[in-house]
Parts: sequence; C-alpha cells; structure tokens
Amino acid sequence: MAGSDFSPLPVSDRPVRRLLQLFGGLTLYGVAMGMQVRAELGLDPWDVLHEGLARRTGLSFGLITALTGLVVLLLWIPLRQRPGIGTVSNVVMIALSVDLTLALLPTPSSLPVRIGLLVAGVVLNGLASAAYIGARLGPGPRDGLMTGFCARTGWSVRLVRTGIEVTVLAVGWLLSGTVGVGTVFYALAIGPLVQVFLPRVAVSAPTTAPVRTLA
Repeated sequence: MAGSDFSPLPVSDRPVRRLLQLFGGLTLYGVAMGMQVRAELGLDPWDVLHEGLARRTGLSFGLITALTGLVVLLLWIPLRQRPGIGTVSNVVMIALSVDLTLALLPTPSSLPVRIGLLVAGVVLNGLASAAYIGARLGPGPRDGLMTGFCARTGWSVRLVRTGIEVTVLAVGWLLSGTVGVGTVFYALAIGPLVQVFLPRVAVSAPTTAPVRTLA
C-alpha cells in the first residue's frame, strides 16, 4: 500500500462503524501489549527506548513515555500530519486496556506457552494497529509518524514501520534498555503484519457523486 492516505476524515462520516473500529482497535492494542509483557521475552522497541531514557535521565517510565510522545508529535509538523480524536483516545484507551490485561493475565511458567503468548500478542498488535489507524480518526503519536512518512515518501507501510522500529530499538539498546528475542521478533514482524491487515480494515474516503448537467 505504498503512498496510501490515512489522514483523518470528518467524524460525521460513518461515525458508528469508525468509532467502534477505533475503540476496538485501541482496546485490542492494550491487550496485545499486556500479552507481550506477560510473555517476559523482551519489551517492544518503543518501550526499550523508554526504559533506556528513564535509566539515563532518572525520570519515571511513565513521564518518559509522555515526553517521547510529545517529541514525536512535533515531528508531525514537517510531515503535515493532523491529529484527531484517535490521537487523544490512543493514550487513554491503551493505558486502561493494558492495565486491565496485566491484572487479569498471569505470567505462564511454561516456555512454550510464553512463546505462544508472545507470537499471539504481536499478531494481535498488528491487527489492532491496522484497525485503529484504518478508522481514520487520527493515529497515535508513533503511528502518525509512520503514516506521515508513508504519505510523504510513497514508501510502503512495511518498509517505513520496520525502519522506525529497528531505529528505535537500536537507540534504546544503546541507552541500556532491555532487549530480548521478543523485541527483535516484534521489530521485524510488526511492519509486515500491519501491511497485511491495513487494506482489509481501512476506511476509504467518501466518493463525490458526479454532478449532473443538462444536455
């Protein structure tokens, strides 16, 4: 889907379907994050970066996450990205969903089960990302960076997402963030997964009816 446009559409356009897709996608994203945490096989690349920055600065993990989001939002300006209701909902819904998942889901003691939990979590993350991005109500700060690069460069989602994840992972690792096999798997798999799911759930822009003229 090289060069596809996922910029926000007016909320009034198919609001029920799009809001359900947005909130469903964000909820599943939090569930997927919780599954990856409970697998205990490595943080995802952005959390590796957050942990590394927290260790270097002495600031809390949560504060670093918020500050990183603000910096990423500033990068939207040259990419001409526009925030939407999904940008704000991203922060609230994912936080609630991941906390609930962690409260309900125990850490498996069996390694095969942990591996299965990791794989399922990453696949679910790809589907959830595609769902809320495809609702076109405004992506989260980090996904907006991806869609902005796709729109401005014409590169595929797979290439851009993988490039961002690998870059963030490398910086986080250099800052002493925790890296595991799950981190590498996520960094390499999430781009292709979003690339596969996004065309199937993306909301298309409304078509303008042709203007009839008298002969």
